[in-house]
Amino acid sequence: MANISTTNQASPARLHPKTQRVDIGKVVIYFVLIFGAVLAITPFLFSVSVSLMNLTEATGRAILPKVPQWSNYVDAWEDANFGLYFGNSVKLALITVSGQLVFSTLAAYAFARIEFPGKNFLFALLLSTLILPEAVTWVPNFITVSWLDRISPFRWFNNWPALTIPFMSSAFSILLLRQFFQQIPNELWDSAQIDGAGHLRYLLQVVVPLSKAALVSVILFNFIGSWNALAWPILVTQTPDWRPISYGLLAFLDEAGSQAHLRMAGAVITVLPLIVVYFFTQKQFTEGIATSGLKG
Repeated sequence: MANISTTNQASPARLHPKTQRVDIGKVVIYFVLIFGAVLAITPFLFSVSVSLMNLTEATGRAILPKVPQWSNYVDAWEDANFGLYFGNSVKLALITVSGQLVFSTLAAYAFARIEFPGKNFLFALLLSTLILPEAVTWVPNFITVSWLDRISPFRWFNNWPALTIPFMSSAFSILLLRQFFQQIPNELWDSAQIDGAGHLRYLLQVVVPLSKAALVSVILFNFIGSWNALAWPILVTQTPDWRPISYGLLAFLDEAGSQAHLRMAGAVITVLPLIVVYFFTQKQFTEGIATSGLKG
């Protein structure tokens, strides 16, 4: 009887699983991430909210519009001539990103896979340009573009070459791709050589297909840079024929004056393409940054 009672007393303890211990570290991390996400998204949500208000609500203390004014986007688009500037930005971004993919990929492959004299010195010199502020490059770029505008058979100023060609390669894009290319196993290069492939064929048929994530990261970074460009386009253009949407927004902010709802509508129109592009490329972008490592 004693054994039976002891067994009955011990069995309830075995029926209840042990209480799992809360990981305080993970709770803190999740709290910080959620708090940061809220801080990051709140200004954009506020901009969208104001862009849908009428003038009275936008200049008051309203948080949400009583009746969404979708016509604000139409008015901002037409008043600011966003059609022209939006088309210009799309063209300039496509040209710039295409140049980045070609020239940065070739340069990164050379630094990652080809041995040549002065390779390490040239790469270190290239990396040193990352510490230079962007404004420092405007003067030499402007002098170069002015010289090319005089000797070239086509115009550089007030045209797409001045807005795209100086930015068709960047040290950061080369660094990112070079780090990714170095992680590709050397056995693939040995196999390609056995099949009679040279560097160009190996790059196009093996390296590029394996580096889609890194290439998407390069596309995203340079698309954002081209879309947000403002100072350089103002410097090399005098007419709106090739000026980007950032200039259109700047001019519209001055013209709209106190019409806060239209100004916010213009700002949302300007930033929306960046959000859409990132939404469709976020997976590849995260993978490209994580797998490249950015380490020597």
